[in-house]
Amino acid sequence: MINIKKLVAAMVAGTVLFGAAATADTAKVQNIKAHLRFLSHDLLEGRDTGSRGLEIASIYLASQFEQYGLKPAGDNGTYFQRVTFRQSYLDQDSPKLSFTKNGSTTDLSYPKQYLAGPSTMSEMAAMQGELVFVGYGIIAPELEHNDYDGLDVDGKIVVLLSGKPQSFPSEEGAHFASGYQKSKYAAENGAIGMISIPTPRSEKVRPYQRSLSYIHTPRVRWMKADGMPANSFPSLKAGASLSPDTAKMLFEGEQKSLDDIYAELEDDKSPKGFALGTTVKYEKKSDFKEITSPNVVAVLEGSDPQLKNEYVVYSAHHDHIGIAKTVEKDKINNGAMDNAAGTSVLLETARLFSEMKQRPKRSILFVAVTGEEKGLLGSDYYAQNPTVPLDSMVANVNLDMPILTYEFADIVAFGASHSDLKGSVAEAAAAQGLKLSPDPMPDQAIFTRSDHYSFVKQGVPAVFIIPGFTAKDPNVDGGKKFYEFFGTDYHKPSDEYSEDFNWTAAEKFANVNFQIGTTIANQTNRPAWNEGDFFGDTFSKN
Repeated sequence: MINIKKLVAAMVAGTVLFGAAATADTAKVQNIKAHLRFLSHDLLEGRDTGSRGLEIASIYLASQFEQYGLKPAGDNGTYFQRVTFRQSYLDQDSPKLSFTKNGSTTDLSYPKQYLAGPSTMSEMAAMQGELVFVGYGIIAPELEHNDYDGLDVDGKIVVLLSGKPQSFPSEEGAHFASGYQKSKYAAENGAIGMISIPTPRSEKVRPYQRSLSYIHTPRVRWMKADGMPANSFPSLKAGASLSPDTAKMLFEGEQKSLDDIYAELEDDKSPKGFALGTTVKYEKKSDFKEITSPNVVAVLEGSDPQLKNEYVVYSAHHDHIGIAKTVEKDKINNGAMDNAAGTSVLLETARLFSEMKQRPKRSILFVAVTGEEKGLLGSDYYAQNPTVPLDSMVANVNLDMPILTYEFADIVAFGASHSDLKGSVAEAAAAQGLKLSPDPMPDQAIFTRSDHYSFVKQGVPAVFIIPGFTAKDPNVDGGKKFYEFFGTDYHKPSDEYSEDFNWTAAEKFANVNFQIGTTIANQTNRPAWNEGDFFGDTFSKN
């Protein structure tokens, strides 16, 4: 009788030996197609963080890494780094918020007049105190900006505008205007809570009415070893966001009306803060659920006796958003482009490295991260809890959502301008016959919005490549194709596998990212931040 286990083991061993002897010339379309077809299949039910479908995807990734001969680089000799998350759900009947001004109390109606997200810190959250308007609520000494200057917010609740001054540089401004940074500034100045108010600009980007569609969505945080949610501020008891009409009501009879403040914004002035003659009483209840989900980590050891102790990190998120709440027949958000495509390229890149006749000098670390759709959580966890020394990670190459609907003639490299990685990227692009183009949408601050930014915040130079807006076919508008995907398929069940994807684009995308990593892995000096670069100066650990 044939011993099936031994036969399978021999077949796998043969595959690995054959692969090791092969030459890594170019990416193979059939490999990318096969990975993408599986990872975006209905049986994985949209790969939501903590779901069975994402666990299946994680096991698939680990099995591919093992077949390529990559060593486990997760926890306890495995390919998996298990992350614990807290899901917080708001009890929709619990929010109670009232304003008291001149002895008169007004009870607000949830969610018509305000939004109350779930608390990640405590199941019962409450705050009561005086209100202080703090402009945008930003402290940016590099830009000579401090909204808290001269204000006493100790033990009080800050009221702040959404967003940032228009004059702020796009990428730096996205950092300062992030929810984490604004919470940090408030907590460091002694505030006990935050209330956000919209601006005309924020209403255009994300109207209050659209936000009502997300009130049942849980808030997710990864949990630290001490049982506390990461990146949170215990001194901030609660927060809320006001509707435009409610925000105007809050400023009635104050030093400035909200219309006065909006007029200042039109002139790109930063409104000076002041104490409001109003107190707030606020409470809400949240329910907690604990889930776990893995990052999948593997390593190919470098060939140089010294440089093998340094790592070029490839990252791609393998999670998506799961099953949609819709009346449509198709409810599964397969996430083919986002990000089965990037994950498939990650796997094909791993194969290419594993089959090189001469391995690169530096080691190559592959990290397929979970929880990106929940706020870059898996990559943030890994970057703060790396399985290799933090200072040994010389660069990150991130693979996220390549749009495979047209063959591109150029690439955009977010982050390349902040370090000397730009030279490596340009060299790799030229080798593939591609042009390196500037950011075509700087107002979107893409540099801060994908998993590479988690590594940047730990001081690691990073680059995130997307196909450029110039199509190889002059009759095709690449930019139009790019935005068509976002308008029609992004985060919708229609983002699913199709034989009509442009597989030449997929091959080209894999090849250029492989070439970037090869260049970095073999260059003499490790990548360095540009002198005086904001992100390098802010986050570099060296």
